This record gives sequence, C-alpha cells and structure tokens, in this order.
Amino acid sequence: MSKSSSFSGKSQRSGMILAKQLQASGIQSTKVLDAIARCPRHLFVPEILAHKAYDNTALPIGQGQTISQPYIVAKMTELIVSDNPQENDKVLEVGTGSGYQTAILATLFNKVYSLERIKSLQWQAKRRLQKLDLHNVAMKHGDGWRGWASKGPFKAIIVTAAAVKVPEQLLEQLSDGGKMIIPVGETQQTLQLITRNNNNFDYQTVEAVRFVPLVPGDLL
Repeated sequence: MSKSSSFSGKSQRSGMILAKQLQASGIQSTKVLDAIARCPRHLFVPEILAHKAYDNTALPIGQGQTISQPYIVAKMTELIVSDNPQENDKVLEVGTGSGYQTAILATLFNKVYSLERIKSLQWQAKRRLQKLDLHNVAMKHGDGWRGWASKGPFKAIIVTAAAVKVPEQLLEQLSDGGKMIIPVGETQQTLQLITRNNNNFDYQTVEAVRFVPLVPGDLL
C-alpha cells in the first residue's frame, strides 16, 4: 500500500497503536497486523467521525451500513489469509462497504474481487482505493448472494454481512482447499469458517458477532 499524503504522522502512530491493541486482543498474524497498522482508516469513515477512526469500534458509513470493528476485520482476515500464498490466489469479498476491508485484503492477496449492492458506496470505495494506489482490486455492482462465478474459483471468500443461511452459490465458487468466512444468523449471529475438501465442507464456529444483514438483490 502506498503511503498517502493524507496518512499523517499522527495517523500512522494511531494505526500502530490500534495494531498493538488488536495483538493484545488475540490477533496473531503479523501480516494482518502490519496491514492494519499501515491502512489509513480515517479515509474510510465520514469526516465527522474521523476522530474515532482508530478506535476499535464499528462506525456508520451511511445507507444503513457500517465499517466493521477493526478487531473483526483482523480476525476474519487472519482466518483466510494463507501462510504460503500462491501467485494465482484470488479472494472474493462480498460487501465492499467503505472499502476498508478491501484495502486490507489488497495488501495480502494478489487479486481481490469485491461485490457491493449499493452503487453509491461502491463508487466511494473505488475512489478511496485509487487514492491509495491499490490497483489489484476489481469491483462489481451486484447481488452478493450470487457471488462472482465468472472470476472463480476463489482461494478465499469473505462475507461482510450476515446471511440467514450460507449461500450455496458462494460455496460452489470456493476452490478445493479454499476457505470462506461468513457471519450467519438473524437475531443471534455466529462467525463461521468453512473449508472446502473436494465436495465436502467443514464448518467451524469462531465466535458470536453482530453484522448488518446480507440483503439479496442490488440497488442503484
């Protein structure tokens, strides 16, 4: 990730402090922690909330959506990032939102494909990523429940909104050995890590979470 002129010395220090807090909370991947430390989170939140950008909390970004808590971003990323990345590894992100999670993924994967159903959020995120010189991200305005089959299969899939059940089309787009991290449930949600082994899928419950719902369809 390039160091934007908007990423001041104060913000860099705030990013490093945030990464240390996440490490104390149990995040172990040095690659993920470094990505968090170097990402200017204040660029991904409304200007009025910039003073809270490096707090370990979710924040509203408009359209009824939020930028996830940094701990959750780090935890979900840590669970899908490979210790031995391959040149052709691809990740699918369902729910671009502000683009913050996208930016973290773009530093850890060679190619990121990101879907967003709300077009205004997609365009804002695209501008932010361009400002940071992150050009290994392809974006699509569409229904996250359907995934992006023409670009699959994916080494990893990360879903940033809660589905009432795991979408079958996303499971089909995982490569053999690939991993998907997804919040599942309505009033009670759990983070699920799903690993594909041939045509079998192994499910692991990670922890309780709270996400906005994964709504089918797309919006202008």
